[in-house]
Amino acid sequence: MAAPPPRKPRRGGSGPAGGDAPVRPRPRAAGGEPNPLPSREELRAFLRGATGRVGKTEISRHFGLSSDQRPALRALMAELKEEGSIASVGRRTIRHSANLPDMAALEVFGLDADGEPMARPITWDGAEKPVVYMRPERPGQPALAPGDRVLARITRIGGNKYEGRTFKRIGGGSPSRILGIYSPGLIEPVDRRVRTAWIVPPGQENGAEEGELVLAELIPGGSRERFMGPKPVRVVERLGRMDEPRAVSRLCIAAHRIPAEFPDEAVKAAERARAVPLVNRDDLRDIPLVTIDGEDARDFDDAVFAEPDGDGWRIIVAIADVAHYVRTASPLDREAKLRGNSVYFPDRVVPMLPEALSNGWCSLKPDADRGCLYVEMRFDREGMKTGHRFGRGLMRSAARLTYEQVQAARDAAEDAGLAPGHIARLYGAFDALLAARLRRGTLDLDIPERRVILDPDGKVLSVAPRPRFDSHRLIEEFMVAANVCAAEELERLHMPCMYRIHDRPSDEKMETLRSFLGGFGITLPPSSQVKPRDFAHILDKMKDAPESRLVSETILRGQSQAEYNPDNIGHFGLALPRYAHFTSPIRRYADLLVHRALIRGLKLGDDGLTDAEAAQMPDTGEHITKTERRAALAERDAVDRYLAAFMADRVGVQFLARVSGVTRFGLFVTLEENGASGIVPTSALPDDQWLHEEAAMRLIGRRTGLTFTLGQEVEVRLSEAVPRTGSLTFQLMQGDPRATPAPRQGTPPRGRQKITMRQPKSAKKHRR
Repeated sequence: MAAPPPRKPRRGGSGPAGGDAPVRPRPRAAGGEPNPLPSREELRAFLRGATGRVGKTEISRHFGLSSDQRPALRALMAELKEEGSIASVGRRTIRHSANLPDMAALEVFGLDADGEPMARPITWDGAEKPVVYMRPERPGQPALAPGDRVLARITRIGGNKYEGRTFKRIGGGSPSRILGIYSPGLIEPVDRRVRTAWIVPPGQENGAEEGELVLAELIPGGSRERFMGPKPVRVVERLGRMDEPRAVSRLCIAAHRIPAEFPDEAVKAAERARAVPLVNRDDLRDIPLVTIDGEDARDFDDAVFAEPDGDGWRIIVAIADVAHYVRTASPLDREAKLRGNSVYFPDRVVPMLPEALSNGWCSLKPDADRGCLYVEMRFDREGMKTGHRFGRGLMRSAARLTYEQVQAARDAAEDAGLAPGHIARLYGAFDALLAARLRRGTLDLDIPERRVILDPDGKVLSVAPRPRFDSHRLIEEFMVAANVCAAEELERLHMPCMYRIHDRPSDEKMETLRSFLGGFGITLPPSSQVKPRDFAHILDKMKDAPESRLVSETILRGQSQAEYNPDNIGHFGLALPRYAHFTSPIRRYADLLVHRALIRGLKLGDDGLTDAEAAQMPDTGEHITKTERRAALAERDAVDRYLAAFMADRVGVQFLARVSGVTRFGLFVTLEENGASGIVPTSALPDDQWLHEEAAMRLIGRRTGLTFTLGQEVEVRLSEAVPRTGSLTFQLMQGDPRATPAPRQGTPPRGRQKITMRQPKSAKKHRR
């Protein structure tokens, strides 16, 4: 059974949240004395619940403050403005920074069940983007379509939802474009957020055949604004059949608008590349550097070496010299910057550079001379760095090893075909770096990556967690150390640096985490005092609990997203004051910029960072942050679609799962077996009136007393799997007389029951 769309919020409402529970005014202090000034958290909570702008009068009235307390209130508001918690609206009023202003620039991203447009703010610094339900356009105006941008008047209607009315249309948006699967007279959407199909009138098919992935555009005309159902469109491009191999990745490339083809001038420039000469380079060819990557890796851009150095360690990390081949403002550089990064799908890679470079001259293949930038680092026995040196060299990889090979050699005390002791020396250096990391107290979210195995016809054979070994951590520690050295060296040279920054969690996310972790008897320090080691301590405490994976994923969702920026604020997750990406210039443009800055600062060649590039760094950082997030979404969408295809043959099967999200329109659940996630809509819950307690993250049945809480173990039956959108829909079995016991101990009895989250026995790679 298909998941019904969430019911559209009721317009208007009472109380500060326009339909949410109102924030109660603080009662007057005894004896008529004025109340104490509100705390930061109390003022944030009040503003977060307000429908729009408020002023000092409304705040004073709510908290029972006197006129004598106005100066102290102004000072408190100034502090919150400085930290970004509140924003000015006009001369005398403010709003919470997590709330939309009265007027905002929006972009339409989809249509609801009634065919009405849904929009989100174009720029947003908060946690989860709010949703704006757009009112119908004025007579004579064309209906809004996905990709359209408008300046709209905004009214909050509850929670993170708003109602918008177009004030004027603005330029700069994407053209109205629709991606879907064609069937005669109809296009079915491939975006799970879009809940309606589109009509293809006769003569507008452009030769499309049933089952093809197509691009279409809305048909302009005076009748569109009166059309309350599916909108009429014309097919403009045919992208191939969905039953062909590689169709899923093709769909995700089109959906996320990822540039997949290189122009001829870039391809020809890559094909003209030749070997790097030794001139003006250090000769590293006698050093047995080795690459260690995944079994399915297609490019090798880093190589490592380690040996004892007194009572410490000497480590060399050599990185492919991409800057030698990709010169600033060249056709190759323009294409690399446009892409920002490579994108990895289960069946293909969309590379940042043409194959002649990414799999050729810039790939550190065994027994082949390759140009490199390298850093030589020295550490004491405690893993503390005592010095480093950068250079430009010529290297020759001694071996291409996989994580599995290196780990097997370590476990068997062998050397994977290398000189005796080579593997042991790598692990000795790793142990020292790991000890320093543990003392530093970093956030290490060891969430398994899902690996999709396909047959030659593109059919999913299996979806399983990708194993993670100490050999993965070894390479990670070496790369982190090299990245730190790059940032430190550029600061020493007073050169611009494209930092990898990671802010601490926002106040809103911290509140959500506190509420969730409170169910396990776990507390967190105040937001301004929280450290990565606090989260590390929680993960260690919960590592043997059944809810361990859910806790890790919830903590991950509670973190800020890392980004690229020439202004440094440090890296919260790694607990580092400065950090830059240096180790993957084949697949990340940020690393190429860092290489160019090092080349210029150390006078290693004439292909270093230019003044124009340095001036554009803020804009470049914003752009490559967006392309990185676009790639992550596309990769996740592909895995979701493959997983839905894999699960399609198991409709009707019952699974053990945990509640991973609680909303007013249903539950999100994650299967224990393979990490697949889907929705249990309220229509698939037992027949009841369901109350959503947002703060407690639970649904409560008014009649049955059934309670569903974040993290709770449940049994579900798969009712629908839609590979086209990657969506899974489940039926909850608790409270359903048709439920059959799952094959495990402690199956609860059938029938209605109150279910609460089982506490743990002891209650005491995002992309870096």
